[in-house]
Amino acid sequence: QVQLVESGGGWVQPGESLRLSCAASRSLFSIDTMGWYRQAPGKQREMVAITKRWGSNIYADSVKGRFIISRDNVNNTVKLVMNSLKFEDTAVYLCSAELARTTYWGQGTQVTVSS
Repeated sequence: QVQLVESGGGWVQPGESLRLSCAASRSLFSIDTMGWYRQAPGKQREMVAITKRWGSNIYADSVKGRFIISRDNVNNTVKLVMNSLKFEDTAVYLCSAELARTTYWGQGTQVTVSS
């Protein structure tokens, strides 16, 4: 099992940046895929970015070129740097971990982009 705790959400204006962090309760060396997902009110949960154990990253088309996911296997954290934020990026952002064919989720952190 793994527990995940997100931090760093908040309110920003369009065009600004925000950095999210996810702390895992176990070594990331044991977890193949870590990721960030988001869910806006009335919408399905969608993948934002995932990072594999040995370094490959995948991004949703809607965030390519704006968001950067990074993984620190020593400190057991995954970060998401979000640049040039848009209104449509408003959502609850959740950290995920895939371990032994089970997906674990954090509680989520709210990101609101508003003028």
